[in-house]
Amino acid sequence: MTTREAFARAKAEGRAALIPYVMAGYPSRGADLEMVKQVLPYADLLEVGLPYSDPLGDGPVIQRASEQALRQGIHVADVAAFVREIRSLTDKPLFLMTYINPVLAVGPERFFGMFKEAGVNGLILPDLPPDEDPELVGLAQGAGLETTFLLAPTSTEARIQTVAPYCTGFVYTVSVAGVTGARDKLPEGLPELVGRIRRVTEAPVAIGFGISNRATAQQAAQAADGAVIASALIRAHEEGRGLVEVLREVRAGLERSLRV
Repeated sequence: MTTREAFARAKAEGRAALIPYVMAGYPSRGADLEMVKQVLPYADLLEVGLPYSDPLGDGPVIQRASEQALRQGIHVADVAAFVREIRSLTDKPLFLMTYINPVLAVGPERFFGMFKEAGVNGLILPDLPPDEDPELVGLAQGAGLETTFLLAPTSTEARIQTVAPYCTGFVYTVSVAGVTGARDKLPEGLPELVGRIRRVTEAPVAIGFGISNRATAQQAAQAADGAVIASALIRAHEEGRGLVEVLREVRAGLERSLRV
């Protein structure tokens, strides 16, 4: 299934697409795949996190998960193996979320080839301004990977016009000028921001950073084509709560009929 097909199927079913996040190696090797099995039935696309020692765009919940995965001895090759395991379970689009340093440490061509072979559809690169290294972006796309970059409420018209064309997967719209983390309510102005983005690209737009419950999911569905849920899932696991309960609540909030 392609990325566009996944978003289109969710739209045809009368809802915004749900994009859950899982981290390779968290909470441990093997247990990470069990988390995947819990979230896959509710996912339209799946975001797979590559553990990194300095995740500047992530809040404390994902930082803790990343540190725990790294203590398990997870390396880039282990993440590729994890992706292969996920791909054996589903044909849904898989997006690898990675900071740029692991890409450069492995070597871009080798890194992109490794994850394309493993079954990744695309990459989310939160700390790479794509216009700063269009050659590297071209290498990823040349390897057959879609690319996704972040835009935020602070993004100017010029910035949107620059970044959006590099988003061949979807546009990741950050709900706040801050880091990842579950929130009770998203800021106002998201529909206007998404509207500005849509004027310059036909790529689907997904909102992340703060989706945690029915209310925030409804806000995302009012504005965008999809919603990413990350910290809320990891926090639920930390607290011993079931992931399915969280996913059901968020999925219900994404139904178009529930728009307010």
